[in-house]
Amino acid sequence: MSTFLGMPSLPVFGTGNLHASESFPKAAHRELGNAQLRANLGHATHTIRDKRLKVVAELPDWEQLRDAGSAIKESVMARLPELLEQFEENFTARGGVIHWARDAEEANGIVAGLIRDTGETEVVKVKSMATQEIGLNEYLEEQGIAAFETDLAELIVQLDHDKPSHILVPAIHKNRTEIRDIFLREMPGADPHLTDDPAVLAMAARAHLRRKFLTAKVAVSGANFALADSGTLAVVESEGNGRMCLTLPETLITVMGVEKLLPGWQDLEVFMQLLPRSSTGERMNPYTSLWTGVTKGDGPQDMHLVLLDNGRSAALADEMGRSALHCIRCSACMNVCPVYERTGGHAYGSTYPGPIGAILSPLMTGIEAEENNSLPYASSLCGACYDACPVKINIPDILVHLRSVDVDSKRGKKKIPTQMDVGMKAASWALSSGKRLGLVEKGLPIGRLAAGRDRKITKLPGIAGGWTQSRDIPAPPAESFRTWWAKEHQRPEIEGARKPPQDKGDQA
Repeated sequence: MSTFLGMPSLPVFGTGNLHASESFPKAAHRELGNAQLRANLGHATHTIRDKRLKVVAELPDWEQLRDAGSAIKESVMARLPELLEQFEENFTARGGVIHWARDAEEANGIVAGLIRDTGETEVVKVKSMATQEIGLNEYLEEQGIAAFETDLAELIVQLDHDKPSHILVPAIHKNRTEIRDIFLREMPGADPHLTDDPAVLAMAARAHLRRKFLTAKVAVSGANFALADSGTLAVVESEGNGRMCLTLPETLITVMGVEKLLPGWQDLEVFMQLLPRSSTGERMNPYTSLWTGVTKGDGPQDMHLVLLDNGRSAALADEMGRSALHCIRCSACMNVCPVYERTGGHAYGSTYPGPIGAILSPLMTGIEAEENNSLPYASSLCGACYDACPVKINIPDILVHLRSVDVDSKRGKKKIPTQMDVGMKAASWALSSGKRLGLVEKGLPIGRLAAGRDRKITKLPGIAGGWTQSRDIPAPPAESFRTWWAKEHQRPEIEGARKPPQDKGDQA
């Protein structure tokens, strides 16, 4: 293997397929017209957000836990080559097999090859962002292998031939009536009298999946954490489907990003408090599965782990942006983001939507990609995401950094100045001198002509039209502040009032 971060035992990694088909502004404009989507998202994000606030308030040391999580992740990124070597040694010593994948193409090829070696054509899957990132399900389908999602929300999305729109709740954009209709249309053997009661829907999914759990010989999973000191992998989930997939099949194939490492068990304790509270608003996960290699006669006897980079090296190389790799995929940033709440996850065009996706996708696949260079602008920079992040990723700062990178990458390539270029030059000229700014302000009352009788400017030309498309601008005042100030201070009574009293002796 070639060199990775100075390590001769690891490959040089490339980028993968996180690409979208359209820019965020175009997709967001379309999604904003979907009133049902906004209602679904608003209800779901507010519910999760409120639950999180309650359980976080129970811990007097919550901020200290956040600090600890951030420090652990920062240490991991600094020691990543060393920890990866340690993990590989411990994992293989306990009967597992490590596969290194530079990008999505390599990872998909490895997984498909391992499945073909078993002679099987069906696999069950635990919810995994890494496999979504590389497009594994679609690739396996091309290879004649059927992958069945066993997480309820992932199953809903898969049956509807849709894409996830949330890291934690993939079907957050659908309500229960829509889910019932999907089951009736797509689920084999569904009761034609199926109602939209959540318990009934869950039982229908359970009956559908039970047959798959009991017959599947191969499972594919992701991993929330990996412990370098023991070679242990961890998956946390809420439904028990993960436990079924991790214990019943004969072969288990895990796909995991290289950044998921933790040094050891003591570090895991911190994240077992941070993750459930930040993601589902629970004190602990209903199911936490930990496995260390192969145990004879117990669980899968053929254990594989695909360690995936797929652009993570590029993110790690960015000194300002590398902390995005600290992300533990809790989705807390999405649940407080006003932009995500109104546009939904599909508008981001990435496996990772919301604030974290707006920085992670450009860092991993390049800001120069057409579908990426608009993502850093998909934010009001309100800072709510930073306040909610359990590992204190400063998403607003990274967004500003990526905006700067985007502007710098375009500098010198444009032959004709854009409206923004002209506007910024004009602003620079006016704001660099008080006299120039005063001259510009004297012309502001002319804007009253554009306001009309209702004293509102409802439509502006060019780039300014983006502002008036969704809001009005009040008519400018009849005179500028500078003009008003000058008039007020030239009035005789004011001037007289400001003169100091004369000494009576001088008057005599």
